[in-house]
Amino acid sequence: MDPRQVRELLERVRASDMSVDDAVASLAQLPFRDLGFANVDHHRALRQGMPEVIFGERKTAEQIALISAEIVRMGHNVLVTRVDEAKAAEVVLGEPRFRYAKMARCLSLEIAPAPRRARGPVAVVTAGTSDMSVAEEAVETLVAVGLEPARYYDIGVAGIHRLLHRLDDLRRAEAVIVCAGMEGALPSVVGGIVAVPVIAVPTSVGYGTALGGFTALFAMLTSCASGVVVVNIDSGFGAAMAAHRILNDPRAKAGEGSP
Repeated sequence: MDPRQVRELLERVRASDMSVDDAVASLAQLPFRDLGFANVDHHRALRQGMPEVIFGERKTAEQIALISAEIVRMGHNVLVTRVDEAKAAEVVLGEPRFRYAKMARCLSLEIAPAPRRARGPVAVVTAGTSDMSVAEEAVETLVAVGLEPARYYDIGVAGIHRLLHRLDDLRRAEAVIVCAGMEGALPSVVGGIVAVPVIAVPTSVGYGTALGGFTALFAMLTSCASGVVVVNIDSGFGAAMAAHRILNDPRAKAGEGSP
C-alpha cells in the first residue's frame, strides 16, 4: 500500500463509503506478510515510495512467483532483478503478464503505470557497449519508480569526442548514472562537466588487472571530481535507487502533486 492508497482509504472512511472496521482490516496487512520462506514487506512503499523489489538470483522460479503474487495482491507493481533467461521463462509461463527484459535480466509486472515524477530525465551513460547490461538494469528500475531514463551508450573516454557531443544532453538531465569498467575514468570526466548529481557504477568489465570491477571501483571512490556518488560493482539497480532518493519529491509521500 503506497501513500496514495492510504489516502484513498482514509477518504473513503471520511465519506462513509467504508467502515472503520474494514479500514482497520486493510491496514492490518500493511507491515508484512509471512509466506513461510519470505516476509514480504508491504510497508516499504509507504516508507520509501517504492514497493519491495525482488532479488531473483538464487531464488527459485516458484519463490519468485509466490512473492510476486503477494505483492500484486496488495495492488503494487513488481520488479524482479537478476533473473536468467531460463528462470524468467518459467515465471512468465505461470504469470503471462510479466515482461522480461533480457539485457537487463529483469522481470516486471505492471498493474498500473508508475506515477510519473515531476523531475527528470535521468541520463544513463555507459563507457562501452559491454556495460549495457548494468545500464539497462538501471533503466528498468528508473521506469519502475516513475523516473524518465535517457540512454547515452558507448561514449567513453577512449573517444572523448563522443562524450562531448552529448554534453548539452547531459547538462539537461537532473542526475547522471555513469556505468564504466576498465579503469573507471568516465564518472570523473562527467563529474567535471555537469553540476547535477553523478552516480558512478563500476562494472566488472576489463582485462586481468581490472580485477572484476575493483580497479574501476577504487578509481571512482578516489575521483578528483567532488561529490561523485559510487555504488557497488555492477549495481545498476543501486544507482537507480540512489537517483530515486536524490530526486524524491516529499509531496509524493503526502499524496500530493500529480497522480
